[in-house]
Amino acid sequence: MTARAPVLFVSHGSPTFAIDPGRLGPALTALGQAWRDVKAVLVVSPHWQTRELAVTLSRQPETVHDFGGFPPALYRLQYPVPDPLPYASQAVQALARAGHAVQGDEQRGLDHGAWVPLMHLLPVGSDGRAPLPVFQVSLPIHFGTADAWRLGQALAPLRDAGIAVVGSGSMTHNLRDVQWADDAAPVPYVEAFAAWVRDAVARADDKAVMDYRQQAPHAARAHPTEEHFLPLLVALGARDADEAPFMLDADITHGSLSMASFAWGTPAQ
Repeated sequence: MTARAPVLFVSHGSPTFAIDPGRLGPALTALGQAWRDVKAVLVVSPHWQTRELAVTLSRQPETVHDFGGFPPALYRLQYPVPDPLPYASQAVQALARAGHAVQGDEQRGLDHGAWVPLMHLLPVGSDGRAPLPVFQVSLPIHFGTADAWRLGQALAPLRDAGIAVVGSGSMTHNLRDVQWADDAAPVPYVEAFAAWVRDAVARADDKAVMDYRQQAPHAARAHPTEEHFLPLLVALGARDADEAPFMLDADITHGSLSMASFAWGTPAQ
């Protein structure tokens, strides 16, 4: 019998995370090495927002470089994966059973919210391919925190089939505060917001996290828009209430992007 697959919330920060791993990159690699019996990876990313809930159904999803103005090395990176269609089809069925109207997308590839952190979590092997199939579930544009949490609940049964659920977002995401200098000092509000979220997650206080806009310090500045925070709610909905979070070692990059990340249900704990 396949062990219940893990859940992860990962802050993917800037696309440069793919080639500048900081402290989080090695922590993700160690985490991935500890995963056992994982058969596929499902990613919810803020970079695929749709009108209605959708699942990628491509057998060979392309590596989408959905960003501009970054170093040329980033555009040469590829993240080929084994055929994810059998697992993506299970996700469609699970979402339908949970009462969601869901569409399939046979053309959509993996956006950088998926492949950038997976470059560290599950690196491409000597055969030129990632070790596991990867597919995505979209983030509908009308979703709020409670909707994202319920989406995680609908995806949770897939863990019993060996499908890891990854919410890929950012602990903080205010691009107006990004500083590209290598020695940029963290903006003070970033750690205050991240500390509040870490405490709420450690207490398993999902209601507080759903209400972060009113309760967390500097919430509107940390997230002028919500799409990069919602994947955390997906992860919280997918984890079991009695699963304690494992907090990954991470930096604050570019002054304002907290890379704080959490895992549940992994042997690394």
